[in-house]
Amino acid sequence: MPGGRLSQQERQQIASGLADGLAYAEIARRLDRPTSTITREVTRNGGPGGYRAELAHHATERRSHRRRPATARGADAPAQPAGRDAQAVREYEETLTGVFIQSGLAKMMSRVLACIFISDEGSLTAAELVQRLEVSPATVSKSIAFLESQDLVRRERDDRRRERYSVDNELWYQSTVASARANVRLAEIARQSGSVLGATSPAAVRLENVARFLDFVSEAIMRSAEQAREVLFTKPQDQDVI
Repeated sequence: MPGGRLSQQERQQIASGLADGLAYAEIARRLDRPTSTITREVTRNGGPGGYRAELAHHATERRSHRRRPATARGADAPAQPAGRDAQAVREYEETLTGVFIQSGLAKMMSRVLACIFISDEGSLTAAELVQRLEVSPATVSKSIAFLESQDLVRRERDDRRRERYSVDNELWYQSTVASARANVRLAEIARQSGSVLGATSPAAVRLENVARFLDFVSEAIMRSAEQAREVLFTKPQDQDVI
């Protein structure tokens, strides 16, 4: 499998694949590259709807000139458990960050969330996040405040009275339920359009259909989340019996 930087020709093939509606995995297969490489390339350069091969190539060239020596981050990076490839871990973290960005989170919030998720403890202190992400304490604090407001992280104190920011399975469930409830609220507002715009007006009919859709989807999400809740707490050895 080829390594190194993507060539301009490969970037043109990526752009063509996106235009044809191909999945990242299929584009990667055609280029004989890891899927994570394609995901990271597209995410960094405008996303699937804004990716341009020429612009992406020039942007990469500019980043390579500004980049610090490759060993800079590695020197401060946490030691990996035996059997883990540090480079593969970094690439996976970038891929996970890209997925969070595509889901609507800002880049810095996505980086913080991904960093916490890939830690075996599922929690990190502010100082650990600052060191791993090489950002300022204020940047971490701002990102954590937003993630906490969205029920995506939990703030705790450890036995040394340090604040720790954690993700756990219950938070994932609560976040899913909160999202469904937000859709329920949106459906309620959409349904009020009839009394304001006239029940038979095109706008009110459109919003009523939106409300019905959101009602159905929200109910299905909440029901499925409750039914699947136990999956979040399943140990690997128990998965075959679920």
